[in-house]
Amino acid sequence: MTTHSFLTENFLLQNKTARTLYHDYAKDMPIYDYHCHLPADLIARNYRFSTITEAWLQGDHYKWRAMRANGIAEREITGDASDKEKFLAWARTVPATVRNPLFHWTLLELKRYFDVDKLLNAQTAEPIYTQCNQALTTETFRVQGLLKRMNVKLVCTTEDPLDTLIAHRQLRQENIGISVHTAFRPDRALSIENNDTWNQWVNRLSELTQTDIQGVDSFLEAIAQRHSFFHENGCRLSDYGLETVYSDDCSHSELCRIFSALRQGHGDEITQQERLKFKSAMLHELAVMDAEKEWALQLHIGPLRNTNTRLYRQIGPDAGADSIGDQPVARPLARFLDRLDQNNRLPKTILYNHNPRDNAVYATMCGNFQDGTVGGKIQHGAAWWFLDQKEGIEDHLNTLSQMGILSTFVGMLTDSRSFFSFPRHEYFRRILCNLIGSDIERGLLPDDLKWLGGLIQNLCYTNAKNYFSMTLPAENE
Repeated sequence: MTTHSFLTENFLLQNKTARTLYHDYAKDMPIYDYHCHLPADLIARNYRFSTITEAWLQGDHYKWRAMRANGIAEREITGDASDKEKFLAWARTVPATVRNPLFHWTLLELKRYFDVDKLLNAQTAEPIYTQCNQALTTETFRVQGLLKRMNVKLVCTTEDPLDTLIAHRQLRQENIGISVHTAFRPDRALSIENNDTWNQWVNRLSELTQTDIQGVDSFLEAIAQRHSFFHENGCRLSDYGLETVYSDDCSHSELCRIFSALRQGHGDEITQQERLKFKSAMLHELAVMDAEKEWALQLHIGPLRNTNTRLYRQIGPDAGADSIGDQPVARPLARFLDRLDQNNRLPKTILYNHNPRDNAVYATMCGNFQDGTVGGKIQHGAAWWFLDQKEGIEDHLNTLSQMGILSTFVGMLTDSRSFFSFPRHEYFRRILCNLIGSDIERGLLPDDLKWLGGLIQNLCYTNAKNYFSMTLPAENE
């Protein structure tokens, strides 16, 4: 069985200074994962996975994409194949992912969680499958144990405004030693492309809030009620997935007219311009709610989602048929931020870029709206989705450093549905230490490891802890 001897303690650390920075300053910092998609109910139930396939492959569209590209039949990806068959199919794919971050992530996850120090491939798959499944039967491999194994202090999941937050309330009462917070994700309030689905969501909102939603004002009142409910249950940030930034002008009378047409089921009569006006007005109003409660606003901007109709019909959204979008962003983003800033209603904001061509746009845009109240109030968010690989992370860090202020950056996140994805923080930390260490050795930064080691610790954990007003375990009542 082949070992992967390259994955040593100095993996990605290409010089002596980088190694010192990582091992002495970054390695043991706790993890503050302020954006992920972990199911909170599994944390509350301290769930035990039945197989490594369930834990590792179910819902992971990153892996699904790679498997399809490697010629794996859909039956062995999302179909009715057994868990073992699906794992063996992934094992056949792993060697083909060389230079894709999935290759590094897979090996890191196997090593950090299961002490597997072998390449996963067709030859090693069966014993690795057995070893992982045996580990999953133990108490320490329940989901709370998986989080503690990686020194996770906080995770922030994302929930729809209609979520009851039962799992979060249970976790706040139990104080499991890890803070589990929620983020308010009201994408469906803006998703008017399917009028019937949107109206069903509004009807559920009406029932939940006991609000007769006939007009846009009562609609916003009902959402504000849910916003307050989330705040009462520890929520301190929102999150949006946007194809582009919505910032068209929309008068109140226009908004009322568009809303009325939607509620009457006449969405097919609404023009594309009117759709953009509605989304723009709603996004602005929701951002104002965040500012009033001193939340942070997260905008994930740019992906082109669900492009494959066949897969969407077969599997649904998040099937692995998304790509980088190429819509213009600079002018609408500036307009969105400026409209809030003019009225002193711009909350802390994190802008996640999805297209590498726009890194400089985002880095420079953030600087336009800093106001001196908070260091890094407007953030160029971490390299995300297709960009959270080695070169993408380096490009983000370089652009942010050269066109903004790296020192106030709130650091990495998993943005994952998997409890095994936390080595991505280690991946980021190694890349960061290598970048700073290389600059020191080339004479581009002073050889002051205490100072720059402190900077790295801030970027790994402390900046995020200070930026978000979410309680940590020791602060819980």
